[in-house]
Amino acid sequence: MQSSAQQPSLFTPEDLPEVSTPWEIVDSEDQLYAEVVFNLPMLKSYHYLVPSGLRDNIRPGSRVRVPFGTGQKLTQGYCVSLTRTRPAHRNFKSIESLLDVAPLVDAAMLRLTRWISEEYLCSWGQVLDSVIPAGVKSKAGTRELLHFELAEGYETRLTTLKLSATQQRIVDVLRSTTEPMAGDELTSLAECGLSPLQTLRNKGIVVSTKIRTWSKSVSSAGENDTSAILLNRNQHSAVTRVIESLASGKSETFLLYGVTGSGKTEVYIRVIEEVVRYGRQAIVLVPEISLTPQTIRRFRKRFASVAVLHSHLSDAERHSYWQQIARGQVQVIVGARSAIFAPAPNLGLVVIDEEHETSFKQDSTPRYHAREVARQRVRDAGIPLILGSATPTLETWLRGIRKEEIVLSLPYRVAQRPLPPVMIVDTRNDQSLQKGASLGRAMLVAMRESLAKKGQIILFLNVRGYSPALFCRACGQSVRCPDCDVTLTYHKQRQIALCHSCEYSIDPPTSCPNCGKPGLLFLGQGTERLEHEVKARFPGVSVLRMDSDTMQQKGSHDRALESFRQGEVRILLGTQMIAKGLDFPNVTLVGVIDADTSLHQPDFRASERTFQLIAQVAGRTGRGELGGKVLVQTACPDQPAILYAARHDYAAFARQELEHRHTLGYPPFVRILRIILRGEIEADVEKAAERIRLGMESKGLERGGMLAKILGPAPCPVARLKKYFRYQLQISHPSGEVLGQLWRDVEPVAPELVPVEISVDLDPISFR
Repeated sequence: MQSSAQQPSLFTPEDLPEVSTPWEIVDSEDQLYAEVVFNLPMLKSYHYLVPSGLRDNIRPGSRVRVPFGTGQKLTQGYCVSLTRTRPAHRNFKSIESLLDVAPLVDAAMLRLTRWISEEYLCSWGQVLDSVIPAGVKSKAGTRELLHFELAEGYETRLTTLKLSATQQRIVDVLRSTTEPMAGDELTSLAECGLSPLQTLRNKGIVVSTKIRTWSKSVSSAGENDTSAILLNRNQHSAVTRVIESLASGKSETFLLYGVTGSGKTEVYIRVIEEVVRYGRQAIVLVPEISLTPQTIRRFRKRFASVAVLHSHLSDAERHSYWQQIARGQVQVIVGARSAIFAPAPNLGLVVIDEEHETSFKQDSTPRYHAREVARQRVRDAGIPLILGSATPTLETWLRGIRKEEIVLSLPYRVAQRPLPPVMIVDTRNDQSLQKGASLGRAMLVAMRESLAKKGQIILFLNVRGYSPALFCRACGQSVRCPDCDVTLTYHKQRQIALCHSCEYSIDPPTSCPNCGKPGLLFLGQGTERLEHEVKARFPGVSVLRMDSDTMQQKGSHDRALESFRQGEVRILLGTQMIAKGLDFPNVTLVGVIDADTSLHQPDFRASERTFQLIAQVAGRTGRGELGGKVLVQTACPDQPAILYAARHDYAAFARQELEHRHTLGYPPFVRILRIILRGEIEADVEKAAERIRLGMESKGLERGGMLAKILGPAPCPVARLKKYFRYQLQISHPSGEVLGQLWRDVEPVAPELVPVEISVDLDPISFR
């Protein structure tokens, strides 16, 4: 006798084939038409006839396979609406098949994705295909198996058939259940193999159905620690105000503006506890999810079921979480940008922690900002949104000033601990720094003092690699990527010169590729060079580097930070991944190695980002009984962003920067549409950009009583990227609708500009 364990693959659909026939379209006035959109850069939708065999199962949000294009190739699309009214077409193609038993998105998500397509100027199909994870579309982690049940009218057939003892056991097992039974389970309970089951199906006693079954489950259970933390007066006031909004059913947005270490996460948790008591779910967005294990740990301790969505999940894990969330089995969804699309049927609250982070903006189509998508989702659902930050974006801060959103302030750290003193170190007055060292005299003294007091140190440098430039003394040229308009970065450990834009790499050159002369200089410092210097200066002291070169393995972030938490590492250094979300009471010194890295970028937000980085990394110290301090090395000590950050004075910085932006006509007082064109022939790209500009001007730039301003066309700051020449246009106007209409007016010429590729970005974050 064969057991089911010995033959796990016996019950796949291929083993017991079923005959299928094409759907027939009956010529009738009672037809059903499906509106279908595709993952293609076109705004148009298409209508298809729904075959009679699919009418009971197709729903808006379902994926379908349909003939598309002149070659009638079967293509996947998304059904977005159904109608019995005949659309204004002559001929209709028929839907070939339905790809999902149940729709992958509900009506609310269809509304949200349509808004995204209109707001961010891309097709509805592109948005739908982007928001549904690949693992969900491929049904990862499941396999299609045959399930069996007794056929209708089987009793009548039994009166004329004689069953063997084994066949009778199968019938008795199926009589004991009302649901179809998996083949492996059925043969195990009936103590038989596949043959008698096939015989019963041939005789019409049993029928089979294809059902997808999970290969394994993914648990989202938390620890459910109910121990209470005492709130201070400001925290209690913030919690009370948001809960009032929850109870009223209003869609209100709150800016939780709190200095670093003021207890914003505890406010989130208390409000979410109330949401869960209502039987509803919460979405919490955090930047770079793999870098915030402390936050995740706190949520898992306080809630019974937490789903954590991040880039290191396998497709099967992501699919499992998606299904659990959709069934309402998850109380809290914690994730990065795309978690805003989690299919929570009972959504009661959305939280965006560190709302100022640029990672909330997607840099590929659809180029949405998760913060703005969240605002739209909560408006549609009638629920609150909390935006938390110690350094809010000026866009959000201005909304608070204008009373468009409610500002809840946490001006003090928990336990009344003071913010750390910040000392600005002028690198122009330090000879060792002038000679190429990373650590100045003041920094070395402060590090020795911190280590002597058994404290820990965080050093921040937002440049990875050993040296960001290889420079020739003879001809004055740097070693550049042949495919991109950027310099190669020297990585000493890997012994390569690497392009950080396209991953092109070569062995470190011994002579200049331009003039052939030897003696290249390695200019500047990155985290790898800083690590070498720290280890040389402090032999025997444990040092850990965190950047994208060292944190590539699954779980590496959590392991690294846990070793720092346990005191196994005394000095932690790295890029911006160590500048946020970390709470280590024993950190007594934070050193900003080069505060000017982001200050001189060709971007009107350069000052804002510099302030945010310094303020955020400074907030990593002074959280324990030992206190702490911050040293900021800079060649621009008089820059307002650096001075205000040293004073922990966000309000003064925001006031000064907003005045500057208003004078120059920059966001948040206007919105910007950036149009990027790229192609292999520079003249073609420039010509295409000029044609778009002329097209917009011919349509009229005065809209809504104000003139839209066009800058360009001009080469992008990175004029060549991955072998493509790049040009840009920047159009500004107070209204995003006006910018969208300007683009739609000229979009019809885009196909004529092939092979030049065009992308549009509303409210761009990056201008490279």
